[in-house]
Amino acid sequence: MSSFDDGLRRVRPSRRLDRSTGGYLLAATALVLAAVNLRPAVTSLGPVLEEVRAGIGMNATSAGLLAALPALCFALVGPAAPRLARWRGAAAVVALGMAAIAAGLALRPLTGNTALFVTVSVLALAGIAVTNVLLPVVVKQRFPDRVGAMTGLYTTCLNLGATTAAAGTVPLTGALGGDWRMGLAAWALLAAVAVPAWAALARQRPAAARTAGAAVPPTSPPDRAPGRRLVREPVAWALAAYFGLQATAAYIVIGWLPQMFRDAGLGAETAGLLFALTSLLGVPLAYVLGAVAGRLPNQSGIAVALGLFGLAGYAGLWAAPTAAPWLWAVLLGVANCSFPLALTMIGMRGRDGETVTRLSAFAQSTGYLLSIPGPIIVGVLYEHSGDWQAPLGLMALLMLLQLAAGFLAGRDRQVG
Repeated sequence: MSSFDDGLRRVRPSRRLDRSTGGYLLAATALVLAAVNLRPAVTSLGPVLEEVRAGIGMNATSAGLLAALPALCFALVGPAAPRLARWRGAAAVVALGMAAIAAGLALRPLTGNTALFVTVSVLALAGIAVTNVLLPVVVKQRFPDRVGAMTGLYTTCLNLGATTAAAGTVPLTGALGGDWRMGLAAWALLAAVAVPAWAALARQRPAAARTAGAAVPPTSPPDRAPGRRLVREPVAWALAAYFGLQATAAYIVIGWLPQMFRDAGLGAETAGLLFALTSLLGVPLAYVLGAVAGRLPNQSGIAVALGLFGLAGYAGLWAAPTAAPWLWAVLLGVANCSFPLALTMIGMRGRDGETVTRLSAFAQSTGYLLSIPGPIIVGVLYEHSGDWQAPLGLMALLMLLQLAAGFLAGRDRQVG
């Protein structure tokens, strides 16, 4: 075994240390606080986007850039997370990520033009990007025997944060005097609360771990060799494809599902409630799915089942969108639980924390790049055809590909 591998073994926090110092409770609390901050920067903006555009003079093209900005940041910034984690440790980097989210959300409403608004948004999204990559690593390190359950816990909290920000920004704005700037800035407080917990978790690392980590420079040959091996791993590519395809489906639903229901003749309020249902379903299902998937050596069956739910939902929207709209929303909400499944599989496919770090960065950055064109292509098809038949056909095709990628990614294989 190489000195690099020995160093990694020393860096991984011991379960004995965590239990004796209350580290499990602190790690779980920090995990929850981070998870609820991974989506408000995105979902809080939509409800007041019209007011934001009027307030800073933002045109429709720039608003479209904002819609694509999360996936771009996740794809481009996420790969830096492993190097940062080797430099300071995963918990310390997540603490910095929470601070970046808090700063970005606090400063974003204070900007007076579109360029500054987008720039400061990137700061918050960069913090989310590195945290996205490193939370599966923290789960692997701190809860090695409960990967599925803890992944389910934090994805449940992620959904709660997303839903709360989407539903609460307008009432919060009203309560704060009707100023959209205050309504958006308030979410910075939620991120600020998470910083001390992650800073405390970072300080729990043993002195031997800090020494071992410092002794291995990021540019050393033993560090680069595992990265070269990773890109030749079929399991890594299957995970990246599955992550990207599920993200594509999620962004399409987020961007276009309410419009589908409205074009079918349903009112705006009803369409909004149907969309909210797809997000709310993830709150209980994410935890259950993560716990169940984590107990199984093979998750292929779950991935296939979720894909079939998505195909059924698309078929309902294609054939008779107003016949059973609540059923279609439920089916799509269940299908969107492929996100916690993807995270669980990332945590289970890596043999150790370092492998999970690189695997998480690779699957998420590659996957988010793959997800960027989907919602745009759906919009182009909708604009040119004037209905949802062709877009839904494309969505069904992508879901079939997701089903196949999930089958491959879910097999009992490991990287590293």
